[in-house]
Amino acid sequence: MPKFMFRCAKVAARTSGPRKVRLRAAAVAAVVLSLLLSACGGGAEGDGDGDGRKVVLTTFTVLADVARNVAGDKLTVESITKPGAEIHGYEPTPGDIRKASKADLILDNGLNLEAWFAQFVEGLDVPHVVVSEGVEPMSIGEDAYQGKPNPHAWMSPLNVQVYVDNMVKAFSELDPDNAGVFKANGEAYKRELQAVQDRMTTSLAGVPENQRALVTCEGAFSYLARDAGLKELYIWAVNAEQQATPQQITRAIEYVKANNVPAVFCESTVSDAPMQQVVGATGATFGGTLYVDSLSEADGPVPTYLDLIRHDADVITKALTGAGS
Repeated sequence: MPKFMFRCAKVAARTSGPRKVRLRAAAVAAVVLSLLLSACGGGAEGDGDGDGRKVVLTTFTVLADVARNVAGDKLTVESITKPGAEIHGYEPTPGDIRKASKADLILDNGLNLEAWFAQFVEGLDVPHVVVSEGVEPMSIGEDAYQGKPNPHAWMSPLNVQVYVDNMVKAFSELDPDNAGVFKANGEAYKRELQAVQDRMTTSLAGVPENQRALVTCEGAFSYLARDAGLKELYIWAVNAEQQATPQQITRAIEYVKANNVPAVFCESTVSDAPMQQVVGATGATFGGTLYVDSLSEADGPVPTYLDLIRHDADVITKALTGAGS
């Protein structure tokens, strides 16, 4: 487990993104400054949630669910984004910043997932922890992001066990009196993660060798594909302002035809229109909607992270084997 102390949230951007992202980040910074000057304070020594519990704020719903499993009833865990939100290009609101200023700890994924995060926390006196620290990242192989880490490390339950270790350490530093609870919760949840990992790899092992290709809209499944022994092809590498160029769609069509891929997929937070073009040009079926960047509402198909992995593995397996036809 990596060793780290809480990091001051006043951090520099890790990488320079597209111009539009930089301009958006500058606008966010201006909002932050305005709010700070108007004394919407808080910070690491905040008053908790009103019942004495410390408040942990995560950048998106997947992290919030994992964190709740570790925290149990000892901490209040909230997500900045709501179910169904697209995380990459999220635009924080003044309300988000006020909420962050009153939190006791902020958790972010890191690996360049939250392009807006560095400016979001700039100037806030709130500690934050990068929960992916210690994960061995896979690299993006193309587009403007070539060579950068693929941020979707949580799509491997093995990686999420590292996330859990980081959360246990962070929560224990935040609330030492409940360190034993956090450790026990973390160990129990890691056993659940391993069980889901084993179920997923066993399920996908049944996909015939000549059908073991995972074609999706975004390149968000590299870690899952690696764990399951699937080849990966996607239309675009990372969700961005402009997606699905004609060249990208043509490449996907050619790949599906050349490899006789039986089914293709798209994610819940983006339009599947580009992938439907691939379906129309190849005769492949649309295998279904996969979840990556966000959980669903409580009454939806993936209200928890464990449900997300189970759902995606089942949808992929059924579509590639024809079991869902």
